[in-house]
Amino acid sequence: MAALVAAVVCLAFPGHAASVGGQAASDGAGRVEARESQFTQAKHGSDGSSAAADPGQVFAQGQAALAQGDLDRAERSFRRVLALDPKAAAAYANLGVIAMRRKQWEAALTSLRKAEKLAPQMAGIRLNIGLAYYRQNDFWHAIPAFESVVKDQPDSAQARTLLGQCYFFTERWVEAVDVLEPVWGQQSRDMNYLYVLGIAADRADRNQLGDRALARLVEVGGDSAEVHLLLGKAKLNEEAYDDAEKQLSAAAEADPKLPFVHFNLGVLYSKKGDYERARAEFLKDIALEPDVAFNHSELGNVYFQMGNDAEAERSYRRALELEPRMPEARLGLAKVYQHGGQYEKGLAELDAAAKQDPESSRLHYLRGQILIRMGRKDEGKKELDASVKISSARREQRRKELEGEPIPSPELTEAGR
Repeated sequence: MAALVAAVVCLAFPGHAASVGGQAASDGAGRVEARESQFTQAKHGSDGSSAAADPGQVFAQGQAALAQGDLDRAERSFRRVLALDPKAAAAYANLGVIAMRRKQWEAALTSLRKAEKLAPQMAGIRLNIGLAYYRQNDFWHAIPAFESVVKDQPDSAQARTLLGQCYFFTERWVEAVDVLEPVWGQQSRDMNYLYVLGIAADRADRNQLGDRALARLVEVGGDSAEVHLLLGKAKLNEEAYDDAEKQLSAAAEADPKLPFVHFNLGVLYSKKGDYERARAEFLKDIALEPDVAFNHSELGNVYFQMGNDAEAERSYRRALELEPRMPEARLGLAKVYQHGGQYEKGLAELDAAAKQDPESSRLHYLRGQILIRMGRKDEGKKELDASVKISSARREQRRKELEGEPIPSPELTEAGR
């Protein structure tokens, strides 16, 4: 399936081409280079004997190692550049890229923030800051970084599609349409783009644009498994479960190994209360995509509904091993601990989840339930009131009922990783 998400942008020393995996990097508005970083140059003799102390050449060595996937060697080179020139923004930026590839998100953001402070005008650095949040499914924090890139580079298809996806996942439908529609000419062969735009336009009451996008999706993809998957997901979000099952089953028949088709069938059967079939579908998708945290989290939900708390806990823990900042898995664990009377452990998981999603109505609702069962009725009532307030504020954005939850979209967020 075509990927909406482009690769991380690696910054270059002045005079060297920007590189992403050995290819020239583009964010849709031209090559990104660290022109702001005027590294201190070592003095050279006529024979170039001091070239080893030249931060530009050391940087180039690090960039070559990064292109080859040798992260350890690249890191050593960029740290040596910083020893020679502590204000080398591109070195900090590429240390951030290395940490992102290792999924060391806090370290990545620390390095990228240092780079941003040294070179606030560089859109590529802010794009990577947004990606560091995006790849943790922290769309709310990704939005400001992507917005700043779009402001500086309004023609950037990459920044617009990433920002549009973030608006989509946070149910800001009108804003998603506004940021995505201008890049139709560049993106209208990308099926994920067309899916996101079509659904967002429909939710924003831009029905003509929504119909146009989904018609274009069918035109581009034809009768492919990918098209059936995306149309099935659209019907799943509309709660038209019979139509969703037809489309998703057609996708699975056309390509049984298509990533995330079994995930969405698992979600469908969970919604219909057929937990045995849901479990079988999630296990099929795990066999194809073992490192996707959403699969394990949703499998945990199925086990919990089946009354198998031990397997539910094991699945949620596996999801958190893959994505430590995943609030859905924390909420699942909290429900398991609440059910088992382990209230303190449940509150600890909710505290951890609140760091990623403090405005979750489900989080406040579950915390209220646990506090009441612990005899802390006044605190519990405050949490329940907070949950109702948050739910009411989001109802106009089609938030689900108090204990409902939006359907994850790993077929979009995992694309291009």
